[in-house]
Amino acid sequence: MFFFYQVTFSIIILFSPLIIFWRILKKKENKISFKEKFSFINKKNRGVGKLIWFHGSSVGEIMSIIPLVHHYENKKFIKKILITSNTLSSSKIIKKFKFKKTVHQFFPIDHFFVVKKFLNFWRPNIAIFIDSEIWPTMFKEINKRNIPLLLLNARITKKSYKRWKIFKNFSQSVFENITKAYPQNNETKYFLKKLNFNKIKILGNLKFIENKFNNESTKNLNFKFKNYKTWVAASTHAGEEFFCAKAHLKLKKKINKLITIIIPRHIDRTDEILSQFQKLNLKVLLHSSSKKNLNDIDIYLVDTFGESKSFYRIASSVFLGKSITVRGGQNPLEAIHHDAQILHGPYVDNFKEVYKFLKSLKASKEIKNINQLTSKISLKKNKRIGNKIKKIGGIISNKTLNEINNFLLNEYKKT
Repeated sequence: MFFFYQVTFSIIILFSPLIIFWRILKKKENKISFKEKFSFINKKNRGVGKLIWFHGSSVGEIMSIIPLVHHYENKKFIKKILITSNTLSSSKIIKKFKFKKTVHQFFPIDHFFVVKKFLNFWRPNIAIFIDSEIWPTMFKEINKRNIPLLLLNARITKKSYKRWKIFKNFSQSVFENITKAYPQNNETKYFLKKLNFNKIKILGNLKFIENKFNNESTKNLNFKFKNYKTWVAASTHAGEEFFCAKAHLKLKKKINKLITIIIPRHIDRTDEILSQFQKLNLKVLLHSSSKKNLNDIDIYLVDTFGESKSFYRIASSVFLGKSITVRGGQNPLEAIHHDAQILHGPYVDNFKEVYKFLKSLKASKEIKNINQLTSKISLKKNKRIGNKIKKIGGIISNKTLNEINNFLLNEYKKT
C-alpha cells in the first residue's frame, strides 16, 4: 500500500508545478513556499546544537503551540526551533512574533526524495506534529532515524477514522511510527484505540493554554474603540457575515454607538463580503485602512491575518462561525480566555466536547436565528469563566512541557 501511496505522490509531483502556479495566481502560494515544499531550503545552514521541530497545518495549529515556542526560546539547551506549516497565512503569523532562534519553513511534499532531503538538512532532535497532521512518508523516515515523534493535541474525527479504517494495514504501518500521541478529546482517544494504537496519554487540549503575547495591538484597539459598544463575529464563512450584519441592524435600534466587528475565516473573501454589506447600506471600515475615525461606522471588517486574539480581548460577546451556514464549528477556546461570552450556531460537531464543557460552565449559548443572536449578545465581560479557563490552561501547559522535556532531556543526555 505504501508503494501505491508513493506512486500517487510521484504523479502529484509531476503536476504540482501547474497546481502551485495556479495557487500562486490565487495568492495561496508564493515563490518561497513553492521552493520550500520541494525542499529547496533558503536557510544557509541548520547550525549546531539541539533542534526542536513543531509542525502544524495552518494558523489555528500554529497559534496553539506559540506558548510552547516562547518557553523553549528561553531554554539554553535548545539552540534552534523549527516551525513548519502549509499555508502562507501561518507563515505571516510567525513573522509577527519576531522570535530570535525560531525559523519557519514550509512543510515538504510527502515524497520520499523530498522528505529525505528535508530531514538530512534539519536533523531534528524531536518532531512534534499538531492536531491531525499525519504524513506517512515523513513519519516513516523520522522513525528510521530514531527521532522521537509526538502527535500533540491529536485529533481524529469520525470521518477521518473511516478513511484510515478502509486501509487498515496501511494505517497501522503509519501510526506505529508515532512514539506517543496526546489526544485533545475522548473521541480521538477512542478512534486511536480502534486503529490499534495504544501509546496514548491524555494531557488536555492545547488551546486551553493562554497565549499572553502581542499585547501592544490590544492597547491600541482599546483606545480606538473606547467610546463604542462592540461585539465580535469571528471565523465567519459564506452567508454568516450577512447573518451578523442583519443582527447589527436590529441591535443598532436599541444600542447607541454600536460597532460590529467581523473577522472572516478567509480574508480573500473581503470583496464578496463588502458587496453584501452594500446591499444593506451599511458603512464599513476595513482594518487595513489608514482611516482612524469610527464615527457612523456600522461594521469594522478585519481583513488581515492573525488579529483575532486582540479583538477577543476587547469583546464581551463573540459569535463563532462555521456553525450557521456551514457545518463543523470553530474552536472557541481562544475567545473564552479573554472573558468573552461565546455564541454559536447548532452545527459544531468538530468541537462537541469543548462546547459541551463550556455549556456546563454557562459560558456558551447556542443560537439558531437572528432574533436569538441579538437577544443573547452581552456587553459585559465574564471574568469568572476566563479565570477558570486560564487555570485549566496552566495545568495543561505544565503537563505538556514536562512530557516534551522527558523526551528532550533523555535524548539530550545521550549525546
